[in-house]
Amino acid sequence: MASMNQTLVTEFLIKAFSETPHLQSLLFVCFLFLYTVALSGNILIFVTISFNTALHTPMYFFLINLAMVDVLCTSTILPKLLENTMGGKTISYGGCMVQLFFSTWSLGAELLLFTAMAYDRYVAVCYPLHYTTKMSKKVCMLLAMSVWVISFINTSVHTGLMIKLSFCHSNIINHFFCEIPPLLKLSCSPTYLNEIMTCIADVFLAMGNFLITMFSYACIISSILKIRTTEGKKKAFSTCSSHLIVVSMYYSTIIYTYMRPSSSNSSDKDKFVSVIYTSVAPTLNPLIYTLRNKEVKAGLKKLFSFFSRR
Repeated sequence: MASMNQTLVTEFLIKAFSETPHLQSLLFVCFLFLYTVALSGNILIFVTISFNTALHTPMYFFLINLAMVDVLCTSTILPKLLENTMGGKTISYGGCMVQLFFSTWSLGAELLLFTAMAYDRYVAVCYPLHYTTKMSKKVCMLLAMSVWVISFINTSVHTGLMIKLSFCHSNIINHFFCEIPPLLKLSCSPTYLNEIMTCIADVFLAMGNFLITMFSYACIISSILKIRTTEGKKKAFSTCSSHLIVVSMYYSTIIYTYMRPSSSNSSDKDKFVSVIYTSVAPTLNPLIYTLRNKEVKAGLKKLFSFFSRR
């Protein structure tokens, strides 16, 4: 058994969702809509902020990074899922590992970005007079670089450990993409080290960042309550409410999926929850941030007027 390796399985069969023909067509339309909105919305945010100097502030700098992460996440998962609904249900072993690498990278980066964005809002509300120094361009670049590098190291560890596992029993993934929990179920090698590293990553990336983010917002809310005028409270809260909505939705699904032993996972529930943080959240992020943000809407109007004149 020790001589057996991952080459025993050359491709995986992705079970995904219902195999009923009319439901497959409906799923294709739904996921195509999600992917189109997510891709166009996040690219539009990236272009709007990049070409509008009024939006060249730390908050929008992190929003650009969030848009890049969402494009990476959806483009890693949804095109293959769309192919799956059209009948292409297999994925090569190498393709599965690549999908695992980039999906885990994007998920980790998103968690870290939420913390960086929460810190930005914390400084803006609690230390407004020191905002420009505490959130200088150098600090923002350092935070963004840390987000991408730490999440890259995290996914490299998990993918490296996954590559060392043997898959020699079943090659049927009861999920809609190559994710850590369903892949661990298929391994005929001991997965103890994989589960330990997954748990460690969950504690630091999920729970750790969640607690830091919640602490930041506790301080923010405390500072907002001290503002005397109602208009001032409303303005301060409006800068944070969009981020809080996104964070609450994202963390609840990530913690549900990864903060449990792989043996306790319920495949049908996991699929639904995974759809939220891999497809729905990246689709809603641009809508939440633009619809609730006057500055972004003003930037979009300038962008559209610029291209209409040309």
